[in-house]
Amino acid sequence: MVNADATEPQSGEPGEHEAAPDAVEAVPGIGLTYVIGRWVLAPLARMLYRPRIEGREHFPRKGAVILASNHLSFIDSFIIPMASPRPVRFLAKSSYFDGTGFRGWLSREFFFAAGAFPVRRGAGQAALDALDQQKKMLDAGWSTALYPEGTRSLDGRLYKGRTGVAFLALQTGAPVIPVGLIGTSDIMPVGAKFPRLRPRVTVRFGEPLDLSHHGPADSGRARRNATDEIMAAIHALSGQELAGAYNEAPPQNTVERIKQALPHERR
Repeated sequence: MVNADATEPQSGEPGEHEAAPDAVEAVPGIGLTYVIGRWVLAPLARMLYRPRIEGREHFPRKGAVILASNHLSFIDSFIIPMASPRPVRFLAKSSYFDGTGFRGWLSREFFFAAGAFPVRRGAGQAALDALDQQKKMLDAGWSTALYPEGTRSLDGRLYKGRTGVAFLALQTGAPVIPVGLIGTSDIMPVGAKFPRLRPRVTVRFGEPLDLSHHGPADSGRARRNATDEIMAAIHALSGQELAGAYNEAPPQNTVERIKQALPHERR
């Protein structure tokens, strides 16, 4: 799912110590590396980038919460935790954690420091495994971030949301905080190896959304309507042009073209 604000909650405030380690099975990385990232690297990054942060008062001080954000740049998953008043965890490609040697260790520790956990990317079982891992985080009372669009927007427009975020919210009862990121693609455009120091970015946290009125998680219509409500809230915060379509890679063959043409629910 790194932004900034001037103040951080003190270590004794609710939300900084969320659930016992065994509350989330097979979710590694909470340890000294994360503490260094949260209390040393994040404040330094805020001093350096001076992001504009709006709506931090909407963030619940404790309990499970889902951050649903637009996605413009690789750096988004570091901006959001940096800007949040509580620790935020997110899922990242397992390849970032699988490297060997010094570079592999450095990549692994860097992502652990940012609050990331490894997950296999893809459809089918991989997508279900990712949802299950995030559900474990929420059941433990953590806050977790994800991108309903599924992947970065390469043209700056806001694409339709996939329903996994609504499934999590309706299944767990966790509130959803919409997040609007502005300017992150200017700091680190697609293809850039390192972020620029200018311009400043803006992070907007919206009011928490209770989506329970849409219906149960096993209802496709409830998931679709809840997702559309989330995306409308993100649009109000980001001000992006609406794409009116899903953010999908161009089909590589006839079978993929047929799959995209057939009606189906995008998770």
